[in-house]
Amino acid sequence: MNMKFPVLLAGVTLLALAAGCYQTVEGRAKAGMPFSKDRIEGRYEFPADQVFAAAREVVKFNGTLTGDNTVTRTVTGKMDNNTVWVRVDEMEPGISRVLVQSRRKGGRGNVDVASEIDKQIALYLQSNFMGGAPAPLR
Repeated sequence: MNMKFPVLLAGVTLLALAAGCYQTVEGRAKAGMPFSKDRIEGRYEFPADQVFAAAREVVKFNGTLTGDNTVTRTVTGKMDNNTVWVRVDEMEPGISRVLVQSRRKGGRGNVDVASEIDKQIALYLQSNFMGGAPAPLR
C-alpha cells in the first residue's frame, strides 16, 4: 500500500508534464507536446507578397491547402499526417521572414517537414521570381 502512492504520484506527474499546449505561428494555442522542435525560420531578399505567393504554391503542391489568411499572411495545409503552418512577415522593404511550423497528427513537432517546406519555398522563389511571372508547380 505504501509503495502504490509514490508510483501513482509519479505517473500523474509524468502525464501532467507530457501533456500541454503549443503555440502555432498563427498565434493560436493547440493541444500537443510543447517541448518538441517544430519550427524553421528563413529570411529572403524578396517582397513579402512574392514570398507569400510562393508559400501558398508550395503548400498546395505538397498537400492540401486548408487555410489562407492574406491579412496575417499565413498559410495552413495538411501533408500526409502533418499539419503545416507558414507565416510570412516583412522585416524591411524587400526582406521577408518565413516561419514554417510542422506538427504530426499526435501533436509532436516535425522539424524535418518544416525544413523541407522552407527549402522548397526558397527554390520556388529563385526559379520563378528572378525574371518574370510565377509559374505553377507541376
